[in-house]
Amino acid sequence: MAKLVYSMIESLDGYVADAAGKFDWAEPDESVHTFINDLQRPLGAYLYGRRMYEVMVAWETLDGLGDQPPFIEDFAKVWRAASKIVYSSTLDEVSSARTRIERDFDPTAIRRMKEEAVGDISVGGPGLAAQAISAGLVDEYQLFVAPVVVGGGTRSLPAAVRLDLELVDERRFDNGMVYLNYRPAQTPPVGNACSGTGRTM
Repeated sequence: MAKLVYSMIESLDGYVADAAGKFDWAEPDESVHTFINDLQRPLGAYLYGRRMYEVMVAWETLDGLGDQPPFIEDFAKVWRAASKIVYSSTLDEVSSARTRIERDFDPTAIRRMKEEAVGDISVGGPGLAAQAISAGLVDEYQLFVAPVVVGGGTRSLPAAVRLDLELVDERRFDNGMVYLNYRPAQTPPVGNACSGTGRTM
């Protein structure tokens, strides 16, 4: 079964954008971007809300300008190779290939997608991710923590959800960013005889 992955760059205090909607402080340098490229290369599909799609769709043509560094061109190819699903009740058309619109985020359809997909699936944007997290659909959290405190804005994770996670990987970069990879913790079964312990746009 494919995994549903939530990958996001966030501030130290847990925001993906500040109170003014800016996220220039989250721009990855070459080493971080190259690492992200390799993480996302195996993905088969991206799930987006409208606003996140409108940010990411620039990758459809970005490397066509001919003046981009290799790691930028590489990510553009990775992004274009995957399918995209945009969840929006207001978007009428898309401007990227391999892309379709869905009006409603249906957890049952996502579970079926995970069962049938060949590659893992990424859910992008905190709004759509919050729905997936609340439905218990996210199998992996790939968080890049930037060395900045912004004091408020758009949270990377929903405020009203309890998650018990286990750290499975980490990496520190020279620019001060830290990569943290979490997966849902495995809860011991209730009444175990051995241990006696009883978890849209």
